[in-house]
Amino acid sequence: MSSGPQPPQSNSAAASASADAAAASSSSEEPTAPGPASSDSASRGPGSRGSASRGPSWLLLAGIALLVMMVVRAFLVQSFYVPSASMEPAIRPGDRILVDKTVGTEDLRRGDVVVFDGTRSFAVADRTPAQAQGLVGRALGGAASLFGVDLGEQDFVKRIVGLPGDHVVCCDAQGRLSVNGTPVDESYLPAGTRPSDTTFDVTVPAGRLWLMGDNRSNSADSRAHLGDPGGGMVRTSDVVGRASATYWPLNRLGKFATPPALSSIPAAEGTR
Repeated sequence: MSSGPQPPQSNSAAASASADAAAASSSSEEPTAPGPASSDSASRGPGSRGSASRGPSWLLLAGIALLVMMVVRAFLVQSFYVPSASMEPAIRPGDRILVDKTVGTEDLRRGDVVVFDGTRSFAVADRTPAQAQGLVGRALGGAASLFGVDLGEQDFVKRIVGLPGDHVVCCDAQGRLSVNGTPVDESYLPAGTRPSDTTFDVTVPAGRLWLMGDNRSNSADSRAHLGDPGGGMVRTSDVVGRASATYWPLNRLGKFATPPALSSIPAAEGTR
């Protein structure tokens, strides 16, 4: 005996199952990150960052390194390549030397080896034709000079023989150089080298230096510019710094000594 129409239970269950399937399908179709990144993110947990945030990029590190090098070169130490033989035997052609730029003009001593800018003295009439010109040329030249590459800078390396106020004469009756009346035993010169083949008698003005190369027969130093404006004297303000050591080649590694024969000479009267 029938009890009448039954509620459509089976249809309701089918509809519910269909809705659940649709929800599952919708969930499975949600966009996801590429596999490797998703897996990497899951392994590190929520809030982790991608590989781009692991540390500074190589470009940033290179920029910082370049900035540090520029600061060091501008204020502390600079490298120079020496192409000539004018300072033999202390410095030979091909040597690379380090120059201390923290030395003030008041700290310079007689006998120091110094690098100076000769554009207003030794190289007035000798501007290098290949000198970098223009914005790009100056930028390339500045970058190259970080590594001691010479692209036309008029820098020279010589030894201080006369400080401001000094009376420098060559040569005396025994063929010696004298400073403030004191003969100098120049044992730092190459064996058999005469103190000078050019005679001179000069008094160094205030703010100037009398500079000579150790290889006297092969050095165009203050003696070669006696007839030029300034009389061969170099401005103390043009000194780049004191040469401290040779660092290349390795078999030439070593510091520069200041000869006591020069540094111990008393200052001229009326000067420091």
